[in-house]
Amino acid sequence: MSAQALKISGMTCDHCAASVQAALLGVVGVTRADVSYGAGTAQVETSADTPISALLNAVRAKGYGAEIGDDACCPPPSPQLSKLRVAIIGTGSAAFAAAIRAAEEGAEVTVIEASTIGGTCVNVGCVPSKIFIRAAHVAHLQAHHPFPGIAKHAPIIDHAALVAQQQARVEELRHAKYESILETNPGIKLARGFAHFKDEHTLLVKKTDGSEKEIMADRILIATGRSPQIPEIPGLAGTPYWTSTEALVAEPQPKHLIVYGGSVVALELAQAFLRLGSRVTLIARSGLLSKEDPAIGEGLKAALIEEGMRILTDRRVNAARFDGKTFHLDLDGETITGDRLLVATGRKPNTDGLHLDRAGVQTDAAGAIIVDDHLRTSAPNIFAAGDCTNAPQFVYVVAAAGTRAAINMTGGDAALDLSIVPAVVFTDPQVATVGLTEAQAAKRGIETDSRTLTLDNVPRALANFDTRGFIKLVAEKSSGRLIGAQVLAAEGGEIIQTAALSIRNRMTVADLAGQLFPYLTMAEGLKLCAQTFTKDVKQLSCCAG
Repeated sequence: MSAQALKISGMTCDHCAASVQAALLGVVGVTRADVSYGAGTAQVETSADTPISALLNAVRAKGYGAEIGDDACCPPPSPQLSKLRVAIIGTGSAAFAAAIRAAEEGAEVTVIEASTIGGTCVNVGCVPSKIFIRAAHVAHLQAHHPFPGIAKHAPIIDHAALVAQQQARVEELRHAKYESILETNPGIKLARGFAHFKDEHTLLVKKTDGSEKEIMADRILIATGRSPQIPEIPGLAGTPYWTSTEALVAEPQPKHLIVYGGSVVALELAQAFLRLGSRVTLIARSGLLSKEDPAIGEGLKAALIEEGMRILTDRRVNAARFDGKTFHLDLDGETITGDRLLVATGRKPNTDGLHLDRAGVQTDAAGAIIVDDHLRTSAPNIFAAGDCTNAPQFVYVVAAAGTRAAINMTGGDAALDLSIVPAVVFTDPQVATVGLTEAQAAKRGIETDSRTLTLDNVPRALANFDTRGFIKLVAEKSSGRLIGAQVLAAEGGEIIQTAALSIRNRMTVADLAGQLFPYLTMAEGLKLCAQTFTKDVKQLSCCAG
């Protein structure tokens, strides 16, 4: 055990002293904390490996000043204890957000990576997929735009050139946002290899040559992400099926692509390949986007079928076979054939092989690490963030979790608020949602009132000659407070944050209906939908307030 004396500034009452005491007692390793408002001091007893920086950061996170005291009975910490040692497994969005913040807080950070720096988003997820989707959108417009005064023509596709451009941008962003940080931030070191736990403070890092390196840390963050979940289908193993990783860089363009899956990745890539010239058959085990409001899936299904996609819902693949040229998928009563197969049936957490049991880290039935709102696991010194946890799998949630985990690992107090999480599916029309659906509200015992506005009532959609979709608002019936929004629209992703902010600020639909929205924007549809709770918008002038 060791004792530390701190000078505390900014306290104005005994309640402040109690708040500082609670913050100090929340630091791992602190066994006692006596705080005096009158003297402006704190006497803290800690375990030998508790760094002084963790104590200072805990107090500062509460809004008070903190410095090392000059009490003669409490010598300053030894140089070995002056820096908190943080080890981070992974180098994706959560890992880097945490590494940067922890280094800013004065920690000595080691990130550990066995594969490509940067994780899913920049390498095989958000960045390459959105480039691919955008290119497909441009190709689609050349042949299918709504303006008769502009000649339509079938696009000429150079798939290899598209992949080359996409990968060049991936490499550019990977270097700018990840690799260059490792090169320029002296507080962050990189260790190469596959990490697994020896105990709650020790990681063993296996290198490519088979040797192992031991890394000791005061705090450990697990940020290992997820990878494609492949269903157990007889005959599938050993065939050259694609996951999204292979599909985004594959050449040449398939003639007939079979997509197995009915959620985000399956739908986004299926439509992109369709627009670039492939025949596409999509097989979904339930409905499309089955966790959303049913109207979303049905509306999107109609739009995709109109473009030429064949969609089979509530169907399962019973067996698969590849004859060297063609995939044969057996469904009940039908065999589907195609030259390529994309399996996009979900993603599983990358926790196998970490030996989490050695550190006392608990997971759920799917292998996801269970964390609380401070990103703490069941082990005192171990945190987790990102897709490997039971939190929502969105990169902006991941990054926010990484930052907050770092704050908490270095003695702060930051919660991850997941009460309002907007989401976007980048199909065309886009799916954008936030808050509760009617069904979700009902499960919570909330009585609702809702309205759905079709896009033929939105002036911007009419001007675009694209009225596919709708805007739906869900309100708490007793108060009129907005609690959810579901959007199916060509620019749904640009609309949804306004709804998210409205929910965050506890606005009613009447409040939203009374706001000023720029005319001829898609976001104006939110105002119009809010107005339908009390008015017939068909009877209003085009920009009526």
